[in-house]
Amino acid sequence: MSAAPAASPYLPMPVTIDRITVENTACDLRTFRLAFCNKTDEKGWTHRCGQFAILSVAGVGESPIGIASSPLDKGYVEFTVKRYPTGLVTTALHSFEQGEQIGLRGPYGNAFPMKELEGKNIVIVGGGFAFTTLRATIRYVLDASIRARYGAITVVYGARSPGELIYKDELKEWEARDGIDMFVTVDKGDAGWTGREGFVPAVLQQVAPSAENAVALVCGPPIMIKFTMPPLLELGFAPENIVTSLERRMTCGLGKCGRCNVGNKYVCKDGPVFTFKEIQALPEGVF
Repeated sequence: MSAAPAASPYLPMPVTIDRITVENTACDLRTFRLAFCNKTDEKGWTHRCGQFAILSVAGVGESPIGIASSPLDKGYVEFTVKRYPTGLVTTALHSFEQGEQIGLRGPYGNAFPMKELEGKNIVIVGGGFAFTTLRATIRYVLDASIRARYGAITVVYGARSPGELIYKDELKEWEARDGIDMFVTVDKGDAGWTGREGFVPAVLQQVAPSAENAVALVCGPPIMIKFTMPPLLELGFAPENIVTSLERRMTCGLGKCGRCNVGNKYVCKDGPVFTFKEIQALPEGVF
C-alpha cells in the first residue's frame, strides 16, 4: 500500500475562535485565541518566534498575520488582527464571535534567532500593533522553563496614544517583574496618562541600553524601524546584531505570488526576519 499523500500546503486547518480580546479604544484591534478542531493538527503545529500564518474566512479570502502567542503556549495559537476599512478578511474576522470557525495554514517564514540569542542580553524595540511577534518573544523568554538561557531583557514599546497600547494587562505584569526593564511610551498622552511621552527612537536614545553582548529585535511601522536604526548603531549595535521583520510585505507565504519580493529576496520564504546587515544589501525603500 502506498503512503498517504502529504497534506496540501494550500489547505487550511479548521480552528475555532476560543476567545476574543479587544485591545484598543478604537476597537479595531482584536486578539483571537484559536483552538484546533482536530487533535492531529494541534499536535503537528509548531512555530517559532517571529513567524506568521495565514488566516482564512470561507467565501471571503485569506490574510497573513504575525503569530502573537509563544511557542510554549500549548493548546492554542493567538493572532492580533487590525481591522482595515478596505480589508475584506480583517473586517470579516472582526464580525465573528467566540465559537465560530475559520481556517489556519502555516506557520511560514523564518524566525528570530532564539537559539543564537542564548547567553546574550536582548533589547526589544516595538511600535504599534506590529508588537505582536515581539509579544510572542517576550512571553517565550520569560517562561520559567527557559528564562535562565537568556540575559537581561530591555523592552522599549510605544504607540500613538494610550488607547492604542495593546496587551495592557501583560505590560503591567512585565513592568512589575524582575529581570525585565520595560519602557512604555506614547507619542502624545491624554489627561489620564502619567507615563512617558515621546517617539520610540527618541526614548531608545534616552534609556540607552548597552550593546555589550546584546542583540536588538525591532518590529514596528516602517517609519519607526527606519528611524530606530541610527540610534542603535550609535549605541554600538553592529548591523548583524540588529534583527528586524519585514512582515508587512508578507502575502501568500509560499513564494508563489511574487508580491513580496525585495531585490532577490522573497519576504515570505527568505524572511520576514532579516538582520540589518542583510537589509543594507537590499534595494532602497525597504522601510
